[in-house]
Amino acid sequence: MFVCASSRSLHEYDLAEACHRLEDLGFNAIELWIDSRGPQVDPAAVAADVDGFIAGFRDQTRLLPVAFRLTEEVSAEVFQGLCRAAKALRVSQITVAASAKGTPFNEEIDRLGSMVRAARKEGVKVSCKSDFGTLTEDPHTAVELCETIKGLGVSYDPSYYMRGSNAEQILELVTPYAFHVYLRDSNSAEVQVPVGLGEVDYARILVQLERNNYDRALCADLVPDHSTIKDRSLELRKLLMLLESLL
Repeated sequence: MFVCASSRSLHEYDLAEACHRLEDLGFNAIELWIDSRGPQVDPAAVAADVDGFIAGFRDQTRLLPVAFRLTEEVSAEVFQGLCRAAKALRVSQITVAASAKGTPFNEEIDRLGSMVRAARKEGVKVSCKSDFGTLTEDPHTAVELCETIKGLGVSYDPSYYMRGSNAEQILELVTPYAFHVYLRDSNSAEVQVPVGLGEVDYARILVQLERNNYDRALCADLVPDHSTIKDRSLELRKLLMLLESLL
C-alpha cells in the first residue's frame, strides 16, 4: 500500500497548481479528479486529445498518477478515451459514481457492466464509490453489484459507512472488493472533521486491507465544502504523515 492525494482536495486550483502544492506537501502520487464543472480535468477534452493531455500532464508535474475519479455520466466514446488515457499513463483504476438510490438494480448492472467491459479492453479496472444518496450507500448493495458484475470493485470510503454500530462488520464485508480506498477523519455525524478529532480507525482499516492482500492506494481525499483551502492543506499534510506512520 502507498499514499496518494486526490486533486479534488485542492479543487480551487487548476491541475498544474494543485500538483505543485501537493508536491510541496510531500505527496508523490495523485488521483486525478475528472469533472467538466471544475478547473482541473475535463473528460471530453481528455477524450478529444489523449496524447495532448498526457504530454501536458507530464510537463506539469513529477507526481505519479495512480487513479482517475470520474464524477459524472459521460458518453461511451468519452469513457473509452479516458480509458486510453489511463492506459497510457499506467493508471490501472477508474472510480465512477454509483447511480442514485432507487435506481433499478438491473439498470445499474447494465450501466456499470458496460463500463467494466469498455475499460477491460485497455487493461483498466472500474470501481464504484461508496457515497450517500446512491445505491452504494448500502454496503450490501455495493457488494452485490461487485458479485454480479465480474471485474467491478468498490472504491471504499469509510466516512460514508459510519452511521450505526456495525462499522466493523461493514469493513469486513467491503474490503475484499476494494480497488481503491479514500481516507479522511470523520464521525457518525460529520463526513469530515480535523484529523485526530474523528472516529476513523485507520490502523484497523489497514490491517483488514492487508488481510485481503490490498496493495493499492490509500487516497487522502478532503471534501472542499467542509473546510477552507488553508485548512485543507494542513489536513492533507497531517493525513499523509499519519498514514505513512502506519505503513
